[in-house]
Amino acid sequence: MTTETTNIFGLRAIIEAIESGSTINKIYLQKGLRGELFYELNKLIKSENLTTSIVPVEKLDRLSKNSNHQGAVAQISPVEFYDLEQLIEKTIESGATPLFLLLDQLSDVRNFGAIIRTAECTGVNGIIIQKNGSAPVNAETIKTSAGAAFKIPICKVDHIKDALFLLQASDIKTVAATEKTEDSLYDVSLNQPIAIVMGSEHRGVNPSILKMVDYKAKLPLLGDIASLNVSVACGVFLYETVRQRIN
Repeated sequence: MTTETTNIFGLRAIIEAIESGSTINKIYLQKGLRGELFYELNKLIKSENLTTSIVPVEKLDRLSKNSNHQGAVAQISPVEFYDLEQLIEKTIESGATPLFLLLDQLSDVRNFGAIIRTAECTGVNGIIIQKNGSAPVNAETIKTSAGAAFKIPICKVDHIKDALFLLQASDIKTVAATEKTEDSLYDVSLNQPIAIVMGSEHRGVNPSILKMVDYKAKLPLLGDIASLNVSVACGVFLYETVRQRIN
């Protein structure tokens, strides 16, 4: 398994990669593409709900190192993703008290990598991200994680809500990190099976997600700054879980 994100280019090559089950991080397309192969690719993109970006030809030239990209370049993930339902079952069967981490459309790869590293150090059983709108698992993510991305299971779901339903159906309580509550993290019992939800850098946890979780919790902020960096806040939540479970 490589630590570098692989770029593939050419319409037919990308079609074959999707059909073979490769995990595609993102597909870059040149504006105004036409033709039978493009329509075939576009149909697959829609059916697989893949993330795309329309970019100028100069970017495609850089990504493909000026090879014949035919107006399309795809980034293939360097890590394999896990099936969430199977991971939950395996975790419960192991006898461990489940600890999962859901990232609600976190977008910065450095934050993502730092969170993966902390999650691995605190015994998280799996990290769950959304297929669209989330930071990719690319070379920079892996570098920031100090290689932890290869050691902790990462699951992709169509929507974070899907994961919440599945976790709650398995008697795993969900707690969202949010300032929109009066409840402190230190008043929440984390000794039970728990999944922690962290929001995006700019808007936090989506309001529709906040309505679904079992608990909402915030951290005390004693200075003038209104919030912590999400990777720092996540570390506090995870290590409070460790503290409670060790005690």
